[in-house]
Amino acid sequence: MAVEYIYPGSSSFATGSTPFGTYDSDYEFQTDAPKIANWCAKRLGYPVQNVELVDESLFACFEEATSEYASQVNQFNIRNNLDTLKGNPTGTNYSGKLVQGSFLPTVIGISDAYGTLAGVGGATDVNSGSIDLEIGKQKYDLNELFASSSEGGKRIDVVKVFHETTPAINRFFDPYSVSGQGTLNLIDEFGFGSFSPAAQFVLMPVFEDMLRIQAIEFNDQFRKSAHSFNITNNKLQIFPIPTSTGKLWFEYFVRDEFVQNSTNVTEDVVSDYSNIGYDFIPYTSINDVGKQWIRKYSLALAKELLGAIREKYSSVPIPGSEISLDGAALRAEAQTEKDALIEQLRENLEELSRKNQFEIRNNESNYQQEMLRKVPLTIYTG
Repeated sequence: MAVEYIYPGSSSFATGSTPFGTYDSDYEFQTDAPKIANWCAKRLGYPVQNVELVDESLFACFEEATSEYASQVNQFNIRNNLDTLKGNPTGTNYSGKLVQGSFLPTVIGISDAYGTLAGVGGATDVNSGSIDLEIGKQKYDLNELFASSSEGGKRIDVVKVFHETTPAINRFFDPYSVSGQGTLNLIDEFGFGSFSPAAQFVLMPVFEDMLRIQAIEFNDQFRKSAHSFNITNNKLQIFPIPTSTGKLWFEYFVRDEFVQNSTNVTEDVVSDYSNIGYDFIPYTSINDVGKQWIRKYSLALAKELLGAIREKYSSVPIPGSEISLDGAALRAEAQTEKDALIEQLRENLEELSRKNQFEIRNNESNYQQEMLRKVPLTIYTG
């Protein structure tokens, strides 16, 4: 009596034989699908043992294994390149493409707010405003006197107040010091007065100018009422108390504009893990190392599927006895193989991460320097 094997064998692959059809139009996938189906069946015991699977089941395992490989590679690339690709169009497919760049544009965009506060640029305009000073009045409410009328009551943040004493450089050229007639007297004291009929000059060191400016500023600060101010909650207090009328100028930005400009929301660009454009990798583009991983994972999936089928009937009654099936053992073995393959692939990918590559290059550089230090120096004799 002939033995009937449930697995009929597979000699060809037709479009539509897989559940999703992701790779059905790929020529190499079409070619390898029947081969992998036969290989998986033989690794499961066919034709010595019955294999309760059909070719479509093994094609489905092959498709899932290919998609799992592409998914693992794409997940690694997403983690590795997300900072670089943020802000790029979402419609672009980055699978199989070299991504080189820097995350500095993102950092600069975030730093715009700091630039505004530091006075070195930014996304928020800094405006100029002024209030009228009154004789004897020291405290001024900028919200009431300026923001309520000029900015429609919106909160303003003052970044600079132009309330300073006269610069020391304006009082630097004192006619009774070392300029004008005083210079000529100083030259005569040095004994150089009769050497030239034209104007005479004395070259002084720069630190002499700096010390004189510092002396003028210290004199104003400690011996006079220094020009300064204090501002809290846009309540401005100026020193000294004004003795004349005039305008006090300051620079400010509107708080609402600063908050809005400090938050950038852009549509239809890469923003996070969910919308970065990494599509399934074409089977043709996968190298032999990846294809071997796919074969092993296909076998593990087929073993898991066969175990699930056999586990539904843990024992089959026969005349005078029963046959126990190994469904649970097959499923446990398949899960172990799947976990090991996933772990191996992730470890291999992690070794190629940008962080690890930098560390490897750093180590190589250190090792090379260490080797060069041990090279004997050339000795010249003459």
